[in-house]
Amino acid sequence: MTVIHHVRVHRSEENLAREDQLAHRIAEVAADPVAVESDVVEMIINRVIDNAAVAAASLTRGPVTAARAQALDHPVSRGGAGATVFGEPNTVHTSPEWAAWANGVAVRELDYHDTFLAAEYSHPGDNIPPIVAVAQHVGADGAALVRAIATGYEIQMDLVRAISLHKHKIDHVAHLGPSAAAGIGTLLGLDADTIAQAVAQALHTTTATRQSRKGEISTWKAHAPAFAGKMAVEAVDRAMRGQTSPSPIYEGEDGVIAWMLDGKDAAYDVPLPAPGEPKRAILDSYTKEHSAEYQAQAWIDLARKLHGAHPELADPATVESIVLHTSHHTHYVIGSGANDPQKYDPTASRETLDHSIPYIFAVALQDGGWHHVDSYLPARAAREDTVALWHKITTAEDAEWTRRYHSEDPDEKAFGGRVEIRLSDGSTIVDEIAVADAHPLGARPFARADYVRKFRLLAEPVLEPAEIERFLALAERLPELTVDEVRALNIVARAGVLAAVASPKGLF
Repeated sequence: MTVIHHVRVHRSEENLAREDQLAHRIAEVAADPVAVESDVVEMIINRVIDNAAVAAASLTRGPVTAARAQALDHPVSRGGAGATVFGEPNTVHTSPEWAAWANGVAVRELDYHDTFLAAEYSHPGDNIPPIVAVAQHVGADGAALVRAIATGYEIQMDLVRAISLHKHKIDHVAHLGPSAAAGIGTLLGLDADTIAQAVAQALHTTTATRQSRKGEISTWKAHAPAFAGKMAVEAVDRAMRGQTSPSPIYEGEDGVIAWMLDGKDAAYDVPLPAPGEPKRAILDSYTKEHSAEYQAQAWIDLARKLHGAHPELADPATVESIVLHTSHHTHYVIGSGANDPQKYDPTASRETLDHSIPYIFAVALQDGGWHHVDSYLPARAAREDTVALWHKITTAEDAEWTRRYHSEDPDEKAFGGRVEIRLSDGSTIVDEIAVADAHPLGARPFARADYVRKFRLLAEPVLEPAEIERFLALAERLPELTVDEVRALNIVARAGVLAAVASPKGLF
């Protein structure tokens, strides 16, 4: 049965016992050797495939190329075999923290992998790159890797359920650093005291502002979770060497809650698995069919439906206005409520367009779908009829959709909204959607075949057919993999793919 851990700020003289601190409670969950249940194993396999799919599609993009070059400029550390880097041959290795960095950027770059939304936002698949990197480095087998990934998902999602970061403009990767450290602790079979030090250090070093997702969004958006993963690897290394961390990092009077979150009078209730309780959180997360912010997924599906039913909507001359009535988050983060003029700028970066629901809805309405490359091309964004339609689209916060967004009832939790389209002739079209088609409760929930199809679609341009089959064969046997097979859990680009893009030079 889930245990609720009550977290509040403590004055230093209260001397909060170490075992009562949230970092230590997280560590106890990580150190619990509970078996991973079969449906969780299957979903972990799905997400390993999903991560590889989106990483393959991003191999030649600028941020990924730069991160890969940084990683390869560092040698393998002396304490292990090192880890592979997405795109490179399996004989090429770097140290685990730099592999976590390069592979983390590749997974996050296209905003195309899994998501979990509650009090905070998250992409829990970001736990996988640092955990795999350490597994390859130390020689862990597939069973250990599965246990570790289950922990990473569990801890991040439990924190996300309880503690809002964005409310205070703190980036969501502050929940990822601790979860990745916990997952690595599970992988290595560390004791709870050591894991707790790593969790605290990882949190201490990964609290950053949400300016990375505001205004003209930069390439750092892809690097942010990779940085958290890299910090988690380093935090575990420090803790294993007997080094300690700021404590209590959550509850201290100068700690994260007191000064970065709700303040000295704040309290949170964090749900964590009880001792012996299986880690099942991953089953509450959901992946993306489309390469865009998760709150855009359902809107793309609704636009696709409207495109088929009302093809005349593609012509801006027939439309007077389009209002998307939606949740607080969608309105203020990716909608017109953000008051970011960049969200309506045809010259905006891909990262910015990815966070513009007016742009995304306009393109999906005109094209009847969404493409991870073509829909973001500068020429596509600058198309005159698209700009005209785009600028007629606004969002509005709706209390009911906000309530459903935050609902703890999975049957009513929703990430979509209601669209009201006023046509030039005075008539209106109204429709709504609660969840994306690929959502577990959607019109076409993603299953293993969908993950495999997504991988093939995104990998075919850059991987040889034999390499696609090799990777899938490994991933689908994940809990049975030997040490050597885990070290081959990588995607190797077709000859010439990586050489075709310039490798940027830096300091290293």
